[in-house]
Amino acid sequence: MQGDGTILVGKSLLKGGGTKPEALTLRLANRHGLVAGATGTGKTVTLQVMAEGFSNAGVPVFAADIKGDLSGLAAAGEAKPHFVERAEQLGIPYEPDRFPVVFWDLFGDQGHPIRATVIEMGPLVLARLLELNDTQEGVLNIAFRIADDNEWPVLDLKDLRALLLYVSENLKAISGQYGNASAASVGAIQRQLLMLENQGADQFFGEPALDLNDFMKTDREGRGIVNILAADKLMQRPRLYAAFLLWMLSELFEQLPEVGDLDKPKLVFFFDEAHLLFDDAPKALLDAVEQVVRLIRSKGVGVYFVTQNPLDVPESVLGQLGNRVQHALRAFTPRDQRAVKSAAETFRQNPGFDVAKAITELGVGEALMSFLEAKGTPSIVERALVAPPQGRVGPITPAERASLMANSPVRGKYDAAVDNESAYEILAKRKGLDSAPAEAAQQAEGGLTGMLGGLLGSVFGSKPAAKGRRPPQTLAEQVIGNAARSMARKVGTEVGNAILRNVLGGLTKR
Repeated sequence: MQGDGTILVGKSLLKGGGTKPEALTLRLANRHGLVAGATGTGKTVTLQVMAEGFSNAGVPVFAADIKGDLSGLAAAGEAKPHFVERAEQLGIPYEPDRFPVVFWDLFGDQGHPIRATVIEMGPLVLARLLELNDTQEGVLNIAFRIADDNEWPVLDLKDLRALLLYVSENLKAISGQYGNASAASVGAIQRQLLMLENQGADQFFGEPALDLNDFMKTDREGRGIVNILAADKLMQRPRLYAAFLLWMLSELFEQLPEVGDLDKPKLVFFFDEAHLLFDDAPKALLDAVEQVVRLIRSKGVGVYFVTQNPLDVPESVLGQLGNRVQHALRAFTPRDQRAVKSAAETFRQNPGFDVAKAITELGVGEALMSFLEAKGTPSIVERALVAPPQGRVGPITPAERASLMANSPVRGKYDAAVDNESAYEILAKRKGLDSAPAEAAQQAEGGLTGMLGGLLGSVFGSKPAAKGRRPPQTLAEQVIGNAARSMARKVGTEVGNAILRNVLGGLTKR
């Protein structure tokens, strides 16, 4: 970060000699941005330079790391010849540095696990994620209302499955009290949950739930923590990735207050390889992302998409991205040509060169840059060289990751899953109550079995037992006793006793 409240991303080379800084203004960094370009043109390095700048400015960063390259932020860079040469060319010193990084992983393999409870997700977001129709969404709302009325915590997927099973077993009573609920709708919800669970959602839903405040911290030196989410496996499970994003974005909306424009953002998100996110994302996710881009600016949060092609980002989202870095694009196909034309038209034109032509001629580490100026208007696009990053370019080793995890500021807080008593256990106990009285009676000397023994003895003439001993039962006693215990388990103590009294009354009258 420079002393004027900006982040130096690169410098454009002037025709007459010298350079012109291309910098992102921190006060306008919550207006969102885009880094685009073909594979191998330097997008990830640009992302790293921007993340380093935000961290140095005291702004926490969250970045989804698809290829593992961003983990290099945690290690100091090396004075490689081309980095030193680039720094000299731009007139800036090359100073290797490492940055405070916390690693996260929904599966817990390469970082601290991230979990959320089902009740935090809520029926509305969950219904959008599962792509339920209106009728099915209504049934899901009924299930959540039942859990709320009975104070049954719905924390993980087994809780939700148990709750849906309860609804399916009590449809008549529930329909009369809460509104119509059908077995077909419950079954549809259960099938969608199964699809989500098959992608590993059972590892995401549970406790301890992530406190988003842990994403928004600084280290002792005042630098923003860079939160890196290992997303190599996650991107192969689009529904689970959508579940995580929907939860995180909705929680930010609920927790963060309106603050307007600040001197610098509270938090900045980078979604690397965003085209993978938008390609197979449910419509509910697209709607949520669009809503975030439009509204979360006023909460002090900036969102930056890193993708191969500007056409990968929906127009409703693309129009909200004011800070832009465009690396080279190839124009081999008609779609590529449309992308080049579209990208060129979104910039504030520079009369000094043909923007569309320049996009196809850019070299590695070179980009077209346009950042918002003081009044919020985009600057004239310039062809610039990207500044060299201070951290390592490329992934860290597994041993380095393990060492950083061992010294993480959130070590031990999320690593072990907790299974507190919740809806699953409560509903299981409700079913278990039916068998408890009969089992207790078998163990009690003066209980139900003892009563049966005395009465049956008077009917069939069995001898009383000696004190402290139970007499051997006759065949009739065993048959009737087993039948009585079976009935007692099924219908509970009071109903079971009533049936037994009827049975015994009939026997004594014969």
